[in-house]
Amino acid sequence: MSESAKPHHPNPQGKGEKTHGSDFSYVGIDAILEQMRRKAMKQGFELNIMVVGQSGLGKSTLMNTLFKSKVSRKSVQPNPEERIPKTIEIKSISHDIEEKGVRMKLTVIDTPGFGDQINNENCWQPIMKFINDQYEAYLQEEININRKKRIPDSRVHCCIYFIPPTGHCLRPLDVEFMRRLSKVVNIVPVIAKADTLTLEERDFFKQTIREELRANGIDVYPQKEFDEDADDRMINDKIREMIPFAVVGSDQEYQVNGKRILGRKTKWGTIEVENIAHCEFAYLRDLLIRTHMQNIKDITGSIHYETYRVRRLNESNAHFSSHPSDHPAAQPKANGQPEVQHSAPQANGVAAQHEVLSHEM
Repeated sequence: MSESAKPHHPNPQGKGEKTHGSDFSYVGIDAILEQMRRKAMKQGFELNIMVVGQSGLGKSTLMNTLFKSKVSRKSVQPNPEERIPKTIEIKSISHDIEEKGVRMKLTVIDTPGFGDQINNENCWQPIMKFINDQYEAYLQEEININRKKRIPDSRVHCCIYFIPPTGHCLRPLDVEFMRRLSKVVNIVPVIAKADTLTLEERDFFKQTIREELRANGIDVYPQKEFDEDADDRMINDKIREMIPFAVVGSDQEYQVNGKRILGRKTKWGTIEVENIAHCEFAYLRDLLIRTHMQNIKDITGSIHYETYRVRRLNESNAHFSSHPSDHPAAQPKANGQPEVQHSAPQANGVAAQHEVLSHEM
């Protein structure tokens, strides 16, 4: 066959992919990584962050600083003068953020009213209920026979808890909240407005908080028991030594030595938010976004949500065992033989469990 008559076969090689024609032993298993990347880019990502702390600690400002956008509740819905609510109100705002072709749906859940009352007894309960309600909503979608191809994920992946910069110790409210909520959600504690403390006061405060967390059995993120291997343990140990992060938030830009920076201007200088010599905001950002975001979501799904799911399904099984009259009874036929009334077929009892769970809501 002449050179011009040879059939032309298009090369299916994707852009940026390497050829392995000369490698006889090459199979192509590593191509799955590129396939997963393309699929993830199409689907986008979801991240749900809850911020908890009393008013005036800079929760909204810190969230705006983290994502360099007006993502907080106050930024989206400004009020001339926001009154302190009498009870805890949980409000969430969702945003679609895109960076270099990567799309992410970010939901920021705020808890105005937390810790602002004279009597703050049991003020953690509405927050606990909200977190469990999101687990319940996901469970109801999951146990449907005809469930959605991609279940909307409203589960709280991370809770940033703002500690007032007192410089002394944790308040009983701080201890009680983190002790209870650390069992159902990933908690990352931060010292708010850390620029009000000297370096010595900051280091002493951080050490005191770590000791109090250990003394009260509070396991904040990253939890030591969930380290997957030695490499993870080494990385996470360094993070655990820095917790709680002493942070400063600001959405104001300034020029310092010809560079644009986010910071807070004072009479004696400018506090650079992303400068690790000034505060630990950069470490918090890296943990939440650049290094541990997927791990935070994985622990939410495989640990916290799984614990809730097992408990709820066990409750539904106990309901069936304690209410045998709920099951169809055998009815006698005319010839004296019992006739069993069959209900519609159910897949492994999932539909029955779904009905019970719905009634228990």
